[in-house]
Amino acid sequence: MPADPTYVVVVDDDETVAEVVGKYLEREGYRVATVGDGQEALDLILSEPPDLVVLDLMLPSVDGLEICRRLHALAPVPIVMLTAKGDETDRIIGLELGADDYLAKPFSPRELVARVKAVLRRAGGSVGVEGGLDPVLEVGDLSVDVPAHEVRLAGEIVSLTSREFELLVHLMRHPRTAFRREDLLERVWGYSIGDTSTVTVHIRRLREKIEHDPSEPRHLVTVWGVGYRFEP
Repeated sequence: MPADPTYVVVVDDDETVAEVVGKYLEREGYRVATVGDGQEALDLILSEPPDLVVLDLMLPSVDGLEICRRLHALAPVPIVMLTAKGDETDRIIGLELGADDYLAKPFSPRELVARVKAVLRRAGGSVGVEGGLDPVLEVGDLSVDVPAHEVRLAGEIVSLTSREFELLVHLMRHPRTAFRREDLLERVWGYSIGDTSTVTVHIRRLREKIEHDPSEPRHLVTVWGVGYRFEP
């Protein structure tokens, strides 16, 4: 039997935007549901969890940031945010709350489809054990089981988003190598052009989760004037 099509929920109170985005995604073979109200979106997503959510931040009843917050706690699902141009604060908060990516309006529907594909590819576990790479990465009391997609700190499970996991694995597989934010955006996110603040936010979130003292990181070190490196 053929596999069920990938299910995407588009949440935007602008009916025109929702319709155009929905049609572009359907052309790519996705099953799409569109909804324009925040509370209705939450009810729909929790009743039938999708593979990905395209989420506008400005919504009636429950805004997009609150939806991000609730989904991250209740039913983690990849999220691509839609933000108004210039809303950098909301964008960063959304990334802090667990969104995987964002696009600022107005945007190209083709670019949105490309972002959706990239996020789904990452969420599907493109980090693999190949080319002789170690399946388990261990540094001190930090252990990363790549095939199991599991991270433990001092024996306790650490909950990471798929993008946080990808970023951590990439850095751990290249210890003491300084990466520019642009390099990480291309190698982990798959974008040759984009907002490098996304990388900064994800590094901050990772530090909060795996460092014993995030203000004085032992492993995820800032290389001033360059970017970041992993210290074993």
